[in-house]
Amino acid sequence: GQFPFAAIVGCIDSRASNELIFDQGIGDIFSARIAGNFVNDDILGSLEFACAAAGAKLVVVLGHTECGAVKGACDDVVLGNLTRTLANIKPAVAAVSGYEPDRSSKNKAFVKAVTDKNVVLTVERIRERSPILRDMADKGQIGLVGAMYYVHDGKVSFMA
Repeated sequence: GQFPFAAIVGCIDSRASNELIFDQGIGDIFSARIAGNFVNDDILGSLEFACAAAGAKLVVVLGHTECGAVKGACDDVVLGNLTRTLANIKPAVAAVSGYEPDRSSKNKAFVKAVTDKNVVLTVERIRERSPILRDMADKGQIGLVGAMYYVHDGKVSFMA
C-alpha cells in the first residue's frame, strides 16, 4: 500500500524534485508537478483524492527560484500550448505592482516577487475552487501552506 503524509504541488523544473527536496522515498508523498506550480481542475481532483480518499494531511504549494515558467509569464512568451500554461501564472504577474520600468525576466527582484505571489495565489485558488479541501483545512484535518525552494542552496522556506 501507500501512505503518503503530504501532497505537494511543485514545478516540473528538473532542479525541483519534491522527493529529493524533502528527502522522501517512494510512497511517502503525492507529487503533482506542472510548469509554474499552479492548479487546474485535474490537479485539484488529484489533491482531493490525496487528502480525502488517501489520507494525506498536508498540501504544500512549492514554488522555486529561477522558475522558467514564471520568467516566461513575465516576458509574455507565446509558444504553442505553453501559451495557455503561462496564462495560469499571469494573475501573479498582474498582482505584483511596481518594478517599472523593467517588468521582465531580466529584473530578478520582479521575478522573485511574481514567484512568491504565484504561490500565494495558488494556495488561495485551492481554497476557492475546492470546497472539499477548504472544509478539511478549516476543520484542521489538513494543513495547506505555500513554500519556496531556493535552487542555489537547497533551502526551503514556508510562507506564513
